[in-house]
Amino acid sequence: MLLRSPHNCCFLCFILVLYLVAVGLAGDPYVFYDWTVSYITASPLGVKQQVIGVEGLFPGPILNVTTNWNVVVNVKNDLNEPFLLTWNGIQHRKNSWQDGVTGTNCPIPAGWNWTYQFQVKDQIGSFFYFPSLDFQRATGGYGGIIVNNRDVIPVPFGMPDGDITLFISDWYIKSHKELRKDIESGTSLGTPDGVLFNGLGPYRFDENLVLDGITYQIINVDPGKTYRLRVHNVGISTSLNFRIQNHNLVLVETEGSYTVQQNYSNMDIHVGQSYSFLVTMDQNASSDYYIVASPRFVNSSAWSKATGVAILHYSNSLGPASGPLPDPPNEYETSFSMNQARSIRTNVTAGAARPNPQGSFKYGEITVTDVYLILNRPPELINGRWRTTLNGISYLSPTTPLKLAQQFNIPGVFKLDFPNRLMNRPAKVDTSVINGTFKGFMEIIFQNNDTTVQSYHLDGYAFFVVGMDYGVWTENSRGIYNKWDGVARCTTQVIIVLKFCFLEFIIVAIA
Repeated sequence: MLLRSPHNCCFLCFILVLYLVAVGLAGDPYVFYDWTVSYITASPLGVKQQVIGVEGLFPGPILNVTTNWNVVVNVKNDLNEPFLLTWNGIQHRKNSWQDGVTGTNCPIPAGWNWTYQFQVKDQIGSFFYFPSLDFQRATGGYGGIIVNNRDVIPVPFGMPDGDITLFISDWYIKSHKELRKDIESGTSLGTPDGVLFNGLGPYRFDENLVLDGITYQIINVDPGKTYRLRVHNVGISTSLNFRIQNHNLVLVETEGSYTVQQNYSNMDIHVGQSYSFLVTMDQNASSDYYIVASPRFVNSSAWSKATGVAILHYSNSLGPASGPLPDPPNEYETSFSMNQARSIRTNVTAGAARPNPQGSFKYGEITVTDVYLILNRPPELINGRWRTTLNGISYLSPTTPLKLAQQFNIPGVFKLDFPNRLMNRPAKVDTSVINGTFKGFMEIIFQNNDTTVQSYHLDGYAFFVVGMDYGVWTENSRGIYNKWDGVARCTTQVIIVLKFCFLEFIIVAIA
């Protein structure tokens, strides 16, 4: 018999509230951020200039979350032009609407706001966010993303004594608007004015190269302790070699994959890439030590000024850093960088976001459904303007985002006709899109026929880098693929003329 009285109603409501609270607490947590993006004044290289700050900070605040958390970021655009943030390396599982690029989102108009909401589902690792429109990244607006392991998933190395994020980047005193005009007119970017560490200029290691009075980055550490350094190349065009004087770098993670732990004296970090190193403070403290980020694959003396230098300061240090910087790799030995990249492999026995080992997904046994050989060439003159192309097509960003056009069946916005190899026809400008197979497996080969390093990033996914080599890719190249412990990441490099990189990754189309 059901008793219907005010007391019973109150009791049932109380039980319902408790149930809803329990369900809410049992779900994945939410974290909320409220960010204003605006111009602020800074002097990274000793000259006052406008940079893009997030919450008044340059670089912006670090978004520190844990696997499966839901992230809500309200972004207010106080710039004088449209703006979007993209979340480099975050895999927007089954939902690309929050990706923050023109293919998925309308730009946030000046004076408006937009709230991003996404889940860091089944992810761990080191990533960053940055502006995706109109070269704004050249003026800042970037910051770090840390996705921590859940407590139930062990990390495959001891807990470090500290966690330090470093942003390295080429930097120009020209504004992003001026740089954008240069690019649109066919003018080269030229040599950067410097290389920054966390938005700061170089330590004055050479009085002839570095102005006096520039504020530089100091990393304070204690002797005998081990620190995790998360290093991101957030620049726009320059590959950088990262190294710390007299200290080994133990690579442990890159872009969400735990790696085989190996010692490196330096690491080439290409545009858009992220690495985690363990560094033990095992040197004497007779002086401070240099932390260096210098350009790679350049041979002009003008580039000597474009060297970023920060300081590693032991708490018991007896004096400042002095003497020559630690040597970089030989600029003309591209094989060094190639072999280093090949040496980076997945730790197949470690768990990451899930308890099962990273190697339990046997990507080498999959059946490939789509193959694309994508070739880039030096800029070509198309309709009176210099443009770069992939398979002879220079992408034209439509005014309507691709996802909106797909969702509402708007015709004429894009074409599903991107060729799977270079066609014998003149280069053209078009909104041409790859037509992937739903739940298919795609193999992409990048062939670099340009004279500069190329970085390729896949938004919202990770892919397995299964090989890279010199020369022209052929069907026989598959014989050297690494089908066991190739690293899964979101950004890869293709180093120089007539070299190629093979990628395999899963394409999950959104119906």
